[in-house]
Amino acid sequence: MSVDYDVVIVGGGPAGSTAAAYLAKAGLSVAVFEGDNFPRPHVGESLVPATTRCLLETGAMEKVEAAGFPKKYGAAWTAATSPNINADLAATLTHELGTADILFKERDQPGTDRDYTFHVDRSKFDLILLKHAESLGAKVFQGIRVLRADFDDPEQVTVTARMGRHEVGVTAKLVIDASGRQTFLGRQLGTKESDPVFDQYAIHTWFEGLDRSEVANSPEKVDYIYIHFLPITDTWVWQIPITDTVTSIGVVTQKKQFAEANLDREAFFWKFVESRPDLAAALKKTKRVTDFKVEADYSYAMKEICGDRYVLIGDAARFVDPIFSSGVSVALNSARLVTDDILKAFANDDFSKASFATYEKTIRNGVRNWYEFISVYYRLNILFTTFVADPRYRLDVIKMLQGEMYDGGKPEALRVMQETVAAVEADPTHLWHPHLGNLRVAPVDA
Repeated sequence: MSVDYDVVIVGGGPAGSTAAAYLAKAGLSVAVFEGDNFPRPHVGESLVPATTRCLLETGAMEKVEAAGFPKKYGAAWTAATSPNINADLAATLTHELGTADILFKERDQPGTDRDYTFHVDRSKFDLILLKHAESLGAKVFQGIRVLRADFDDPEQVTVTARMGRHEVGVTAKLVIDASGRQTFLGRQLGTKESDPVFDQYAIHTWFEGLDRSEVANSPEKVDYIYIHFLPITDTWVWQIPITDTVTSIGVVTQKKQFAEANLDREAFFWKFVESRPDLAAALKKTKRVTDFKVEADYSYAMKEICGDRYVLIGDAARFVDPIFSSGVSVALNSARLVTDDILKAFANDDFSKASFATYEKTIRNGVRNWYEFISVYYRLNILFTTFVADPRYRLDVIKMLQGEMYDGGKPEALRVMQETVAAVEADPTHLWHPHLGNLRVAPVDA
């Protein structure tokens, strides 16, 4: 039976465009349907080194380099002053409470050829990737909203899209859902599940003229991504360089904190930022250049991430929290990982769920590790910075922060972290017990 395309991809963000690039390079006919018109703004502006391999393999790296995005050599965390620290606790630490930083070059990473990644303006970055996929032969349709996918025919999928006032059907052997947090197939098939613990809420904007040295751990680290702990439970601020003079700032907390505050977006943002006087003082000297934007209800999972004639990648498959800049990394690497299974499915002319078993196992393992790593961080962030400072575990933690989560089982440092959290929880007299966060998450399948 003849179809219009081998593969239809719903969504042209980093996951969809990267999948299109891999598959078009392999000789498949690919159509990408994107509901928006690029460029468009998007949150998730800091990459991790695990994206490098994908950009190199698809050939997009040269174009990303040419865009002149700020280079990201490391990451840093700063602490709010804690009233609970005492002399006994201080004696157990080899670092300032809650403060840490890492350089990506401290650990060699397979598939990478440089010691940095990038902070990116997503409106520009995503357009580069989509145009690159198009240059490789993928057909890209922007401003076209996909309405549904029909799987009734065992030989093909029919994807219905709205074009102007009309609905148009397009057929393919396989559909890839790369629709991001719109979760196109998860909603249609009823497989989307809200996360039972994480209910995060983010308010973010861009500032012009922030003197990053005022809130940096040291002068040579002013252009790292910064995570600023706030003296508010389960709450933090991201600081990401977008250009030499523009900085993205976002407050992340639990949604209930926003509801209980009963404030508008701007008032809520400043109320929380002002809990860190040094950060608030530095920001008050700047000019805000974008509106406040909100990201809410973004922690979820899918009962199924593949099935007969479909696969889910990137945020369409799973999203937890942006704390370790995992979003774009999961997007690109899920596209990379699914490509092998898709090419084998075409070679065997078999598009059943079983054909994507390797992808499913690998991506679930990787995202589960991310989930558990994030869970430990929220439950006891003093533990995270302690492990960063501990030479026994530092490289293993850096490996996770580089985005290398998919091969093998659970990282050793993560296993020891979880055991340590369990011990602290079980002992109310433990010196770290007062520092436990409210989120109590048991390891679960992602």
